Amino acid sequence: MLTRIITGIVALLILAPFIIFSDTLAFPIGMALAAVISVWEALHCVGLHKNVWLLLPYGIVSIAAPISMRLWGVDETLMAGIAVIFVLMLYTYAVCVFARGKLDLSSVFTAFMTVLYSIAGFAALVYLHDFHEGGRFLYLLAFIGAWVTDIFAYFSGYLFGKHKLIPEISPKKTIEGSIGGMLFCVLAFVGFTYCYNMRFWGLLPEGSATLPYWLMAIVGLVVSVVSQIGDLSMSALKRHYGIKDFGKIFPGHGGMLDRFDSVVAVSILLACALGMML
Repeated sequence: MLTRIITGIVALLILAPFIIFSDTLAFPIGMALAAVISVWEALHCVGLHKNVWLLLPYGIVSIAAPISMRLWGVDETLMAGIAVIFVLMLYTYAVCVFARGKLDLSSVFTAFMTVLYSIAGFAALVYLHDFHEGGRFLYLLAFIGAWVTDIFAYFSGYLFGKHKLIPEISPKKTIEGSIGGMLFCVLAFVGFTYCYNMRFWGLLPEGSATLPYWLMAIVGLVVSVVSQIGDLSMSALKRHYGIKDFGKIFPGHGGMLDRFDSVVAVSILLACALGMML
């Protein structure tokens, strides 16, 4: 427990400069670094991290996506991203073909989907920051939603947990913990919405759009559910391949995908939801 807490504090201190200087290239570069580490972890999970034919192109795209979102623009990057996904898909099929049966197809395409998921999640954080005048605050909801859910699901489960959620995948998670995480996530989103609408930071221009409380409460609930699904999905993947953690970069927490699995899922959801709302 102590190791997890200390690591969490250190991770927040490392993340803080990227958030403070999120208007500069530091933020997309940080997200690109997180994405490329996640790509390596996804390939390592299925035993393909030494396959340079997969690692190299996946790594290049993972670095390019968040940085392009800032330098090239949101709309242009999204359009190019669709083309890149299809090219990567065809390329992955080609790698499998020319491997002449030496690659396990289920592992290759499990890695491919996890790689796309990771890249999309970290690029979505840059999108959330840049797509709207209030984005410099709205992107924080991805971290708030994922980590508030995680923290309060843990403590709610610890204090009140009696009924297992999905013990086959995550033996320690409980239904009571899940409900606690959802409740506090909704409260956090409502609290954030109040601060945002009241312009507490004084940086948003007057007359910019406000967020409806009832809708943000619903978004908070959905975000919490998606956050937990993101966590459980990665747990299912690890259990299937017989590993405890994706990596060791965060002692007590595991790798980049272990720590940001929920953030990745939530950022994709928020990019879709807030993109339609604002």
